[in-house]
Amino acid sequence: MDTVIIKINDERVEVPNDFTILQAAKKMGIDIPTLCYDERLESHAACRMCVVEVEGARNLQTSCSLKVADGMEIKTHSERVIQARKDILDLLWANHPNDCLTCEKSGECKLQEYCYKYDVKETTFEGKRKNYEIDDSSPFFYNNQNKCINCGKCVRVCSELQHTNAIGFSERGFNTHVSTPFEIGIDNSVCVSCGNCVSVCPVGALMPKSKEKFRLWETKKVRTTCSYCGVGCQMDLLVKDNKVVGVQPANGPSNNGLLCVKGKFGFNFINHPDRLNKPLIKKDGQFVESSWEEAYGLIVEKVNNIKSEKGSEVFAGFTSARCTNEENYLFQKLFRAGIGTNSVDHCARL
Repeated sequence: MDTVIIKINDERVEVPNDFTILQAAKKMGIDIPTLCYDERLESHAACRMCVVEVEGARNLQTSCSLKVADGMEIKTHSERVIQARKDILDLLWANHPNDCLTCEKSGECKLQEYCYKYDVKETTFEGKRKNYEIDDSSPFFYNNQNKCINCGKCVRVCSELQHTNAIGFSERGFNTHVSTPFEIGIDNSVCVSCGNCVSVCPVGALMPKSKEKFRLWETKKVRTTCSYCGVGCQMDLLVKDNKVVGVQPANGPSNNGLLCVKGKFGFNFINHPDRLNKPLIKKDGQFVESSWEEAYGLIVEKVNNIKSEKGSEVFAGFTSARCTNEENYLFQKLFRAGIGTNSVDHCARL
C-alpha cells in the first residue's frame, strides 16, 4: 500500500494514502470531535465539528472527508479551529432544549460532552426554536425532533447499513427534521424497529422506551452474545443493581455494530420472575430445584441405562435456532459421537 508523510500538530507521521485526516489523527492518538461521523458510513461532513486547519487552504477543512496528501501540514486544535467548534456548538445549543438535568441521555450525550469540553455554557443566539410533537408511535422508542441536531447518522444507518429507508430528512432550512415519508409516524412506516438509529443517535432525539430509570454511569457493561438466533451478534448488556436495564450493540465480526429488534429491545425476559434459573427434577410427582451437578448426573445415568438396555438408536436430539452455531455443532457432536445416533434435528430444519 502506498503511503504519504504528513505533519499533524508539528509531528511527522507516515500513513496510507487513502486515509482521511481524521483517520491519521486517530492513528496518532489525537482526539478530533465528531457528531456525524461513523466509520461504517460514507463520510458526510454535516456537523462540521471535525474541522481542522490545513496549511495553504483558505477555509477550515472537514477532517472526516478530506484525504491526506504528501507533505500536508495540519493543525487540529489551533485557536481558529477551537473558535469554529465553539461557534458550531453555540448554534446547536441555540435550538436545543435546555433540559440536561432530566434528559435520559445525560452522561452519553455528545452535545453535552462537547459543550463541557469547549466551555459553551449558554447560547449567544436568540430566536425561534423548534417545536415538534414527540413521535411515540413506535412501541420501542421515542422520536423527539426538538433535540435533533440533524447530524443524519440515523438516516444513513437506516439506509446504508440496515437498508430499510424508513426515515429521511423532511423540509428545508430551519424546518429540516428527520421524519418518515408523509409524516405518517414510525409505527405506520416500513420501520422494522431494529433500533439501530437509536443506538447511533449522539443526543437524546431517539431514545428507547425503557421500563427502568437509570443513568449510564450507574450501569456496567457486560459483553455477551445475543441468544435469539445463531448469527452470534455481539452486544453489551447495561446492568444496574444486578438487573439488565438496556442493550447496546457491540462491534462483533458477525453484526458490525448492528442488532435486530429482538437483540436491541427483547431483553425483559432476563429478569422475568417466571424464568427458570435452576434445574428442576421431579421427585414424588413434584418438580423441585436442584444443583446443576445433580441434574447432569441424573441425565448421564438415565442415558447410560437406556443405551445399555435398548441401544443408541432409541435416542433423538432436537435443538434450537436460539442457540449459536457453535452450540448446535456441539449438540449434534454429542449425539453422533457421544451417544451414537444420527437422529438429530433442528427447529429450523438446518
